[in-house]
Amino acid sequence: MGNLILLVLAVVYVGGVWKFWTGFERTNFQRSLPTRISLALLWPVLLVNKSFRRNFTKALKG
Repeated sequence: MGNLILLVLAVVYVGGVWKFWTGFERTNFQRSLPTRISLALLWPVLLVNKSFRRNFTKALKG
């Protein structure tokens, strides 16, 4: 059961990274590779920030 939960969390995390990465152009963030990488990898932690959450939602749409 624990392995299943870890698998689901990993799929959600990788899915979030992928969706943010592909939709990054719709955000207001600086268009640089280091910014894109760091924001994509840290998205679960940064969701507590209202501005990031708004931009994350923009990236996920479309």
